[in-house]
Amino acid sequence: MTEDTLPPLREVIARHGLDARKSLGQNFLLDLNLTRRIARGAGDLADVTVYEVGPGPGGLTRGLLMEGAAHVIAVELDRRAVAAQSDIAAAYPGRLTVIEGDALAMNERELMAGKTAVKVVANLPYNVGTALLVKWLTAEPWPSWFQSLTLMFQREVAERIVAEPRSKEYGRLSVLAQARATAKILFDVPRTAFVPPPKITSSVVHLVPKDWPADGPSIRSLERVTAAAFGQRRKMLRASLKSLGRDPLPLLAAAGLPETARAEEIDVAGFLRLAKALEA
Repeated sequence: MTEDTLPPLREVIARHGLDARKSLGQNFLLDLNLTRRIARGAGDLADVTVYEVGPGPGGLTRGLLMEGAAHVIAVELDRRAVAAQSDIAAAYPGRLTVIEGDALAMNERELMAGKTAVKVVANLPYNVGTALLVKWLTAEPWPSWFQSLTLMFQREVAERIVAEPRSKEYGRLSVLAQARATAKILFDVPRTAFVPPPKITSSVVHLVPKDWPADGPSIRSLERVTAAAFGQRRKMLRASLKSLGRDPLPLLAAAGLPETARAEEIDVAGFLRLAKALEA
């Protein structure tokens, strides 16, 4: 692991006029010790291509390269930040590729074609973080193009990802994330670590994909049943599932679920059975 000789991040921000823009969900991390800790959360990065979204002035990018990432592919929507990344690319020849574009529209499977080991590590812009996670978790075919996801979210989103049944945080995102991956919160990041400081604490979450059962339902069916169930989470499933356009009672019986249960009481396995019953 190395130290770099690049200028301080505050200097980079000033030179490129990189004031954080709320419209882009930007909050910059300037502490390289912290960004290196995030990079280490992804595990061994030797021989790994790291996919980073929203690198901004490059704090996490530099952390990843200092921690030994073989190659970083960074996607950035903000043209000012793309320019700021050029100095990092020069300091790490052949190890950084910066793409100007919208990560929500990116075809990562094509982008990573031929890469044998890919890990996603990102301080995600708050305004698209959940949408990107859902995009990656619902990618088909599965297993996906990545080995793991190490991502920064608002603390409340992180808690939803790892929430257990019968908790107020448990919902659609919990079921989807835990059906597709093993998820855990690595550590929290205080608001004071960011420029500008957000109003809330953030958390770094690590997700490792699971094998999808060969006889399991499609991910789209799982999305449908969770949308119906949690769309009216205070109602019993026999009522909330009517929005599927089917009689809920035979579906619940086929899935082995009580018709008086509510969405937050059903574990991930139960929702998988329910999605399978919908397909039948």
